[in-house]
Amino acid sequence: MARLVIPDAGTAERLAAIARDAFDDLGVGWSTADFIALGGPPRAALIADDACRAGVLILRMAADEAEILNFGVVPAARRRGLGRELMAAAESLARQHAVARIFLEVAADNLPARQLYAECGFTEQARRKRYYLRPDGSRVDALVLHKTL
Repeated sequence: MARLVIPDAGTAERLAAIARDAFDDLGVGWSTADFIALGGPPRAALIADDACRAGVLILRMAADEAEILNFGVVPAARRRGLGRELMAAAESLARQHAVARIFLEVAADNLPARQLYAECGFTEQARRKRYYLRPDGSRVDALVLHKTL
């Protein structure tokens, strides 16, 4: 089950571990300090699985818009519905705060994530050419997706 998390040092470390595991092949992730700096509402909403060990979604809300800053599920927990659960919790929270649209960016070559976002109702709004830098030095476009709530 997904829940809103207010990060203390221990929780922030578990969330950072999720980020490392979820994006280990890309050499990116958020540190414990990053999660502590985000804080909780109203700056950012951190949504995670109950144990804070398998998935995390970071949602920033401002006025009537929200942006998903980071969203990852560890490989061992993928394809079990956790991603959809985290997304549903984020959308529910956004609706409670009168958010009209949610935005996110995804690498054009991240086909599993793109499929999930399409199934959740997100559509492409723009493309940022060569936005993401890969560990091998190559670059990949970012797709800017949005969903109207």
